Amino acid sequence: MTSTSSIFPMGAPDTAAPFIHDTVRWLEKAVIALNLCPFAKGVHVKGQVHYAVALTDNPVAVLELLREELLALHGMPAEVRDTTLLVLPHCLKDFLDFNDFLGEAEDLLEALGLDGTLQIASFHPQFQFAGTDVDDVTNCTNRAPYPTLHLLREDSIDRAVEVFPEAEAIFERNMEVLEDLGMEGWLALDVGPHAPVPGVASAEGGDAR
Repeated sequence: MTSTSSIFPMGAPDTAAPFIHDTVRWLEKAVIALNLCPFAKGVHVKGQVHYAVALTDNPVAVLELLREELLALHGMPAEVRDTTLLVLPHCLKDFLDFNDFLGEAEDLLEALGLDGTLQIASFHPQFQFAGTDVDDVTNCTNRAPYPTLHLLREDSIDRAVEVFPEAEAIFERNMEVLEDLGMEGWLALDVGPHAPVPGVASAEGGDAR
């Protein structure tokens, strides 16, 4: 099974579960079902994806959790944890603020000496490629239910590229897939946020730390 963890500013740990559920649904129904990332299915079915949820609206606290998750990923075998999705449901909701934060995230990666060992990719519900309209469906290739930092291993990327030697063509294919699907088709996937409003507890549980 996939592992989960969460950091809580206050409140019960079960408040994280809906955000993980939404993220897994997006991964399965969009990323995997549309084959937007041909590398995703393998680690998902093997339970090698780790989900961490930051229930804080403070970017400084998010950066600290990012530090913990980077070190944890680096310290574990890929067979146990190949990749991490750090979900930020209450923080960096503005896409420009999120983009600015990515610079701090990259600085942290370098400060930890993990640049070249790990990578940080990103997804955001407001993601927009330069030169596109906000409602351009091709932006959906990088849209997730919540702001999300994707921590990847360089070695795993290299192995995946060996299996998919035309990996550089994935971007163009994804554009075509989304254009064929259309915005109506994307919305029909129902991969947006479904978590309850803040303050309303979920019936599912999670592990706090």
